[in-house]
Amino acid sequence: MATRRHMRLFSALQRPQHLRRFATESRLASDHVRIVEVGPRDGLQNEKKSISMETKLELIQRLAKTGVTTIEAGSFVPAKWVPQVCIVANQLYIALQPILTQWLLQMASTSEICEHLLTSPPQSHDTIAYNYLVPNIRGLENLVKIMDAKGASAEKPARTLEVSLFAAATEAFSKANTNCTIAESLERIKPIVSLAKSKNIRVRGYVSVALGCPYEGPEVDPTKVADITATLLEMGADEVSVADTTGMGTAPRTNELLKALKAAGIASTDLALHFHDTYGQALVNTIVGLEHGIRIFDSSVGGLGGCPYSKGATGNVSTEDLVHTLHSLGMHTGVSLDEMSRIGAWISAELGRSNDSRAGKATNARLSE
Repeated sequence: MATRRHMRLFSALQRPQHLRRFATESRLASDHVRIVEVGPRDGLQNEKKSISMETKLELIQRLAKTGVTTIEAGSFVPAKWVPQVCIVANQLYIALQPILTQWLLQMASTSEICEHLLTSPPQSHDTIAYNYLVPNIRGLENLVKIMDAKGASAEKPARTLEVSLFAAATEAFSKANTNCTIAESLERIKPIVSLAKSKNIRVRGYVSVALGCPYEGPEVDPTKVADITATLLEMGADEVSVADTTGMGTAPRTNELLKALKAAGIASTDLALHFHDTYGQALVNTIVGLEHGIRIFDSSVGGLGGCPYSKGATGNVSTEDLVHTLHSLGMHTGVSLDEMSRIGAWISAELGRSNDSRAGKATNARLSE
């Protein structure tokens, strides 16, 4: 392991710097935290109720005015993606097909949303990076076709463009999610990164189930997570979000994971953390991340979300709760808690679900006095 760590450190030093592009708030002060709002994509994908494109666009437009500078806007899932990736075994496919069909339907309007954001981006005080999940090369090719058709580039004054790629930290989750091994999934990612770089599109990597797997349990090997994270960075990913997809993470295991990432030669500035709040530990784990120098965190307005592959997994940590916690610690986000709380209440009502943000509900109660 020591040899591998030394190789990772050497590789990081030798990595061509021109491949790396920073986000809209690149390398700000140590007390600044960049929040990646995942509600419109990760947050909505697990909703059982069909959501109109108009509602999704309105959610994005409202979020653009809160001060967030990165918003997940959708997923470019090809029409035949569900049967292609899920035939692991007949029984598993039958079990997962309704879940994946639901996800496909929720993401079906991504092309239209992307066209709208490229041609008529929402008004905002800051440059917004709109992020799209591309599960395979076809997804990115579809995004590029839309860019070319609209005569768009990856960067304009009002917005920038990003794509997200997924790998898993366990073999069982990788096979259930993408019908391939971890090694095969990383090979599939290479051409996606290459095409994105050729189009000047920023790349964000994800490592799913880094602190617990629905199939293999909570004890995920942190050195394996570090190895996958380093591989994504070496491919050219601009940052990697390490995800507690199931919400099984605890403070001690989060601490152990972040130590393993550091030991592998991975800089905290190249990392984001993505916590779900299934067991109420997301904010505790966030503080552990802050102590390790992490300054990028994913969250979802109103606590929207969940993992379709992990029964019982609740939503992402709510943006309102995250902002409240960070501000109480003297950190700066540039995000308006009041505006985010209003949006959390609105989208929860639109979806006919409870508002899962404690800080959001308390803030709205204060605002209504």
